Amino acid sequence: MIYEMTIQFRVSDISKGQHWYETLLNKKPDFIPHDGFAEWELLPGCWLQIAEGIPSIGSGPLRLGIDNLEIERDRLINDLKIEPFDIYSREEVPVKWATFSDPWGNKVGLFEYHNQSEKEDRKKTIVGKQQ
Repeated sequence: MIYEMTIQFRVSDISKGQHWYETLLNKKPDFIPHDGFAEWELLPGCWLQIAEGIPSIGSGPLRLGIDNLEIERDRLINDLKIEPFDIYSREEVPVKWATFSDPWGNKVGLFEYHNQSEKEDRKKTIVGKQQ
């Protein structure tokens, strides 16, 4: 039985990497066990780790479900100075999505449910009642 998961991205500069991911996630790391490493619990039992080292270009994507893809895209382009990126959608897929890279070449993606009640049902299933 799988009960928890982590994904790790490598960054060449831990200070810059930590700042970049703090801005992306709108929060400080939940755990910094030692130099060269930072970790965020994105959902209960779901962790993103960054470690200082040689990046594996093209790792990912780590896709994050969000409430409003257009607003978040604009925030990231402004706050992180990333290149503008396209949003995609297909009729048979219940979400629209977008993918971009961090400064080390790791792929990060965002997605938003088309149907708001489906999104709210997913949130309740995953994290419980609205906080």
